[in-house]
Amino acid sequence: MSNGPIVQYLGFAAKPQAREYTFNVREAGQEREFRLDIANEAFISHRARYQDAPGICAARLHAELTASSNRPAETQFHITDEELDKFRESHSPKIGQNVWGKKPQENF
Repeated sequence: MSNGPIVQYLGFAAKPQAREYTFNVREAGQEREFRLDIANEAFISHRARYQDAPGICAARLHAELTASSNRPAETQFHITDEELDKFRESHSPKIGQNVWGKKPQENF
């Protein structure tokens, strides 16, 4: 078992300007709640997908935990356009790759 923090996704709340994703982080008997938001416009403009949002937020939270020895001073973060672009690029199929593998040759 890992000695690092345990990060648990608790859910989201739809707000007027953004969707707010809530996570609980437990480590050494202490718990902290973190909230990360993604602007509603990012979903409308298709820069973020609803099903990817918890993963996007979790990646940012893990980066914040790592950068601050698991003790970030802030508990609220906003996902930027640059973070959305980076996530989309890292999770898009590469050009020229066939997702299902090479098509077998047919001899008739």
